[in-house]
Amino acid sequence: MFDSLKFLEYVKKKNPNQPEFLQAVEEFVVSVEPFLNSNEKYLNKSLLERIIEPERVVMFRVPWVDDNGNVQINKGYRVEFNSAIGPYKGGLRFHESVNLSILKFLGFEQAFKNSLTGLPMGGGKGGSDFDPHNKSDGEIMRFCQSFMNELYRHIGPNTDVPAGDIGVGAREIGYLFGQYKRLRNEFTGVLTGKGLEWGGSNIRPEATGYGLIYFLVEMLKTREEELVGKTVAISGSGNVAQYATEKAIELGAQVVTLSDSNGYVYDSAGVDKEKLEFVKKLKSVKHGRIKEYAEKFSGAEYFEGKKPWEVKVDIALPCATQNEIDEKDAKVLVENGVIAVAEGANMPSTNEAIKVYQEADILYAPGKASNAGGVAVSGLEMSQNSLRMAWSREEVDQKLKEIMKNIHKTTVRYGIDEFADVDVNEEGALEGIRTKYKVDYVKGANIGGFIKVANAMRAQGIV
Repeated sequence: MFDSLKFLEYVKKKNPNQPEFLQAVEEFVVSVEPFLNSNEKYLNKSLLERIIEPERVVMFRVPWVDDNGNVQINKGYRVEFNSAIGPYKGGLRFHESVNLSILKFLGFEQAFKNSLTGLPMGGGKGGSDFDPHNKSDGEIMRFCQSFMNELYRHIGPNTDVPAGDIGVGAREIGYLFGQYKRLRNEFTGVLTGKGLEWGGSNIRPEATGYGLIYFLVEMLKTREEELVGKTVAISGSGNVAQYATEKAIELGAQVVTLSDSNGYVYDSAGVDKEKLEFVKKLKSVKHGRIKEYAEKFSGAEYFEGKKPWEVKVDIALPCATQNEIDEKDAKVLVENGVIAVAEGANMPSTNEAIKVYQEADILYAPGKASNAGGVAVSGLEMSQNSLRMAWSREEVDQKLKEIMKNIHKTTVRYGIDEFADVDVNEEGALEGIRTKYKVDYVKGANIGGFIKVANAMRAQGIV
């Protein structure tokens, strides 16, 4: 019999001083424990011990020269976590908080997230403790080139395909790709998130935010609810938050908050298209702070040093970073009557917060399911690169919708008691969930992502 507490003690001894990684493993093993004890084939040959261990971790120094001619040194990483179902796939994060624990948690989550998309992609993650904020364009270019001088040895279109993440947008991907092309003398789909003119995919920037809303819509259907007319609190003001806001507005919701690391803005009138365009320019061109929103638009309020979860809303979409909602925040959300929490960031809710959601029986979607739209379109970009063709915006958007619907169906199937088959109507909505079943989306996402990876590992032997 599998004992999650004993297993977690084993993991803690093997991975000391890695709190984010241990948190991710705990969330996973606790939710799948009953499934594992009912399917003992997954307990043989140390499968779990292998699945929580990265296949490869690469660490390297990144020397670069700043605008004053001084040599700076940063750490670079690539965690190639699991390649059982395809080449490693996952973003690069440039942020001062980056360390091995954070990248291992992200790579571990990525393996199951990628599995849920149905696309042949393994899990990986990488990055550096380099912070691109307040750096000149030349400094960022020189850093990216130095970073790729080592990374290029370990990646490739059939080996490991990085993408962007926090601190790594279109500009950084361009510099990284240019250096890879120079070093390898080849033009391949080795990075995703590229510009449309040179191998990128339509709606890749929008994909995580759009996919989050598509998943949320499916989830609301299980309670006979819809997005139209709902008030929404969104954290963050970067790529994911912007496009989640855009799609939520398009589908009739009212988004009332956005934030950054300094505080949040509350706009009781709601963020409209004009205001959203201001935020996009503020972040992509000026690299400004969200407080400027309140200075620009009358009626909007700025709250320094606070998070938006104190605002009374129907739906909360955390789109900033890990552990931004703790137990106290979750209790405030529940007390204020929130009906759904769907994660646009990776692991933005602590395990204690998740317990609050589940005990209150509100709809809760973990990031490995609800924010998989970004990597899904990255996978579509890989396919387009391999085929040497490009799909239209409408084609990619339709494929993204179908992938998110299928992820929802998978999480429901494995998140209900006894994994019952679920009827699906012509629109793709799940029938009878409200009256027949209580859906545990955490369990459903973890089991649904795990099964495909585990079956592949079992088939491939001890490797």
